[in-house]
Order: sequence, then C-alpha cells, then structure tokens
Amino acid sequence: MKYRIGIDVGGTHTDAVLLDAEYRVLAQTKTSTTSDVSSGIYAAMREVIARSGVPRDQIAYAMLGTTHCTNAIVERKRLNNIAVIRIGAPATMAIKPLVGVPDDLRKQLGQRVYIVRGGHEFDGRELTRLDEAELYRIAEELNGKVDSIAIASVFSPVSKDHELRAAEILREVLGDEIPLSLSYEIGSVGLLERENATILNAAIVNVAKTTAYGFIEALKAEQVNARVFFGQNDGTLMSIEYAVKYPILTIGCGPTNSIRGASYLSGLANALVVDVGGTTTDIGVLVNSFPRESSLAVEIGGARTNFRMPDLISIGLGGGTIVRIQDDGSFTIGPDSVGYQLPEKGLAFGGDTLTTTDVIIALGKADLGDASLVAHLDHQLLENVYTRLVEMAEEAIDKMKTSAEPVPIILVGGGSVLLPDELQGASAVIRPENFGVANAIGAAIAQISGQIDRVFSLDEMDREKTVEAAKRMAIDEAIAAGAEESTVEIVEFEDIPLSYLGNATRIRVKAAGTLKAAAEVTNLA
Repeated sequence: MKYRIGIDVGGTHTDAVLLDAEYRVLAQTKTSTTSDVSSGIYAAMREVIARSGVPRDQIAYAMLGTTHCTNAIVERKRLNNIAVIRIGAPATMAIKPLVGVPDDLRKQLGQRVYIVRGGHEFDGRELTRLDEAELYRIAEELNGKVDSIAIASVFSPVSKDHELRAAEILREVLGDEIPLSLSYEIGSVGLLERENATILNAAIVNVAKTTAYGFIEALKAEQVNARVFFGQNDGTLMSIEYAVKYPILTIGCGPTNSIRGASYLSGLANALVVDVGGTTTDIGVLVNSFPRESSLAVEIGGARTNFRMPDLISIGLGGGTIVRIQDDGSFTIGPDSVGYQLPEKGLAFGGDTLTTTDVIIALGKADLGDASLVAHLDHQLLENVYTRLVEMAEEAIDKMKTSAEPVPIILVGGGSVLLPDELQGASAVIRPENFGVANAIGAAIAQISGQIDRVFSLDEMDREKTVEAAKRMAIDEAIAAGAEESTVEIVEFEDIPLSYLGNATRIRVKAAGTLKAAAEVTNLA
C-alpha cells in the first residue's frame, strides 16, 4: 500500500490529509496558518501522519499547495536580484519593460533592464537579426551581479528562436546554474503582460527553491521518503524541478485545489464551487472536472500579467469575517477578518469581536464554541445579518453563472457552514463528506498537466498537422512535469483563427495524466 499526503495553505488555516491508494481519507487536520507559512505546514504534516498511524516508509507522495510565492510578490520580500532582457529593438523602444507594474515593485525589479535588437513578426518572420554581440556584452556586465534573469522577445509564442539563442549566450558566459525565465514558456501573446509574468517568475525562483528544499527536509525529518509535488493554478500538479523553474504557476493553486477536491468528493464534472474559508469566499467553475480559466489579464501583486489563471470571484466573506453593528441597528459584514485568530477573538470563543461564525452559533445553525456567550445578542438583528450574508454569496454566484438556468453548487471549505442547504440559482446544493479539507484533498488527488498557448502560422503546416503538433507539445509538457506517458490525454483544446494576422491561428491545449511511479525522492540539492 502506498499513501499520499496533501497539504494546502490558506489565509486562515493550513489543511492536511493522508489518503490511501484508493484515495480514501485516513486522517485529516486543520491547523492555523502561521506568519512564516512553513512552520504551519510542518505542524500540519506531523499531525496528520501521527493521526493516521500509517508507516512512514509507505508514504510515497507529498503534494503541497502553498502561498509562499504569492506572499513574496505581495509583500515585496525575499525576491531575487534580477535582470530583464527584452528582445525587440527598435520596434518596442517606445514602451519600456515593467509597464503596468506598481512603482515600488518596478523600483525593486527594474534595476537592470536591457532592450536588444531582435524579435519576430506575428507570422514568425524576423523583425531584425538578433544582436548577439550586445547579449555577450550584457552577460559580461551581469556576471556576479544578479541571480536570476528574465528574457522576453516580441512574438516569442510564435517563434522562440531568439529567446533560446539569448539563453545559450547567457549560459555560455554565466554558467548553467543561473535561472533563466523565458517568456514563451510562461505567457501567451501580448508582449507587456507576458514580459511582466516572466519578470515575476524570475523574481521568485529563490523563494520556490527554499520552499521546496524546506519541505523535502521536513519530510526527511519525519522519516518520510516521498516524492514531492507542488500544486499549480490549473488544478494539477508539477514536479519539484518544474516548480522551481516556473514558480509563477503556483500562484492561485489554493482555490483550484478546492475546485478539484470538490469535483472528486461530489463526483460532479460540471458545477459551481463555492469555497468558504476563514477570510474569503472563492467561487469558481468546474468544466470537465477542471477549473475554468480566466480569459482576462490577471493582476498579481498589482502587476498586470497574462499567464493562465483560474476564473474566480473572491469576496470578503468567511468564518472569521467581522460583523459591526451600529447603535441604530445598521450593520456591516467585513471585508476584514480575524482569520486564524477566530478561536481567540470570536465572541463565542471568549473573545471580544463579533464574527459571522458567532452569528450562526447564536442562531443555532452551528454547534461550535459556547452559545451562552452570544445569547444576549438581538435575535432579529442577527437574522437580518444572516440574510445579508447569504445574499452576498448568492450575488457572487450569480456573477459566475453564464446563463439564468439553475446549476449544481458544491459547498466546500471549513467556513461553508455559514451557508444554508438552499441557495438562489442552485439546482442542488451539495456539501460532500470531508468538505472542510477539500483543498488538501484536491492537492493530493491531482493529476500532472502540461499546457501550451501559442500562435501558429498555417503557411508552414496545414491545420491538421498544426493541431497535432500542438497536442504533442502539450503532451510532452505534461510528461516533462512528471506524468506517466501512457496515461496522458488531451483534456482541453481551443483553436481560434486569427484572421487579422493573416493565415494564423491561436491554439490552446491542455494535457493531463497520472503521476509517474517512482520510489526515490527528487533531490535538487
């Protein structure tokens, strides 16, 4: 029997589960998220192993959905010392790199920015020859001064040649150890947003490495010799090597873990998922068992980017959300929360702050804490608060629906006890078993995926061969990320003709498969 651990870090709680080979939950735990994140992860891991009673040498896999990289960008801390190289002179000189990035982050990441001659047209033709001499000069200048480099070239999703050649030159001068982030591997068409995503990726490489090594060492300290995987923001997993190379893809993995976990627990492939935590309620859409992706540019830490992210609505409503009541009977709900301090600050737990959890305890809708501590509150006023609380969730649900027809809604997350068993716009409200740790379950049962989003010129190959080539690229990506080749299949496909670009088409393909079997821990040290 081979077991697996799934851990997911939220703003309030760090959840952990231990599953057997049939994906049955043997043990689960919910601990408070810590300010340094890591110690909370290790505590949850130790506790779930102890509760399960499973032999440590039988734990084969450990999956982690973490906020480390998100926090580093938002807090502007622990970021790499980077250089930014754009290949696109003279065509792109009017707009410098780091457009759409907040001033404080631009100041931190924009110390060494270069624009060199090169780049391609939309159909793959060269704008101008790559200035290799300038790249050699830049490489010599950067030697010993930076620990990560972002490279972005005009229309690199169509032709990656100049980015690859630039990477060769930089490694020739700086060595193979320096992390290089190439934009064609990270974002889609749209130079500025793709460039920003690549810059952020380069900036969090050290955070990802530290997190990965720390998790491996924590497992070793518990005598667990497991393969480690990270959750990524499309609801699938990636290997340690992949995560260290593309740490930007870990951003947004928390809600997608919950969506995947909701699908597994409910048995539904298409539904709305409402994930209520301690701080926020995240609402996403299940499409063929995977989260629906956003088609819009996404802001990360205030920086505008265009890499794949789940289509989500988040509102300031959770189990720890603060309720403020005025003397005239009016009230506000959130958006701030006591978060992981709910057991200390909530009224029903002996604290001095009225929260949404206190409201449902006082109304007899949850058996938590000490109901006598909230018995003095005005019952009718609390009913009004509760009605508004439910309306907030229903309004957000309505925004995510694509039609007026009722749809099944899956409630997950520890805070989902706030919501009733009937909601407007729902054909059914499902609250599956183990709903409180759906996020950790989603991390543990996730597949490995690969995805490409590129513009192809049909002048080079006909449509049929182009489609097959794109599918093969996605399959190869999934295999590179750690999927068993025989299990990989195409789970999403989109082909958009781009008539304004001539004989071109944009193809987006996702392939997914089960984890490749292996007995040894991936060692990056």
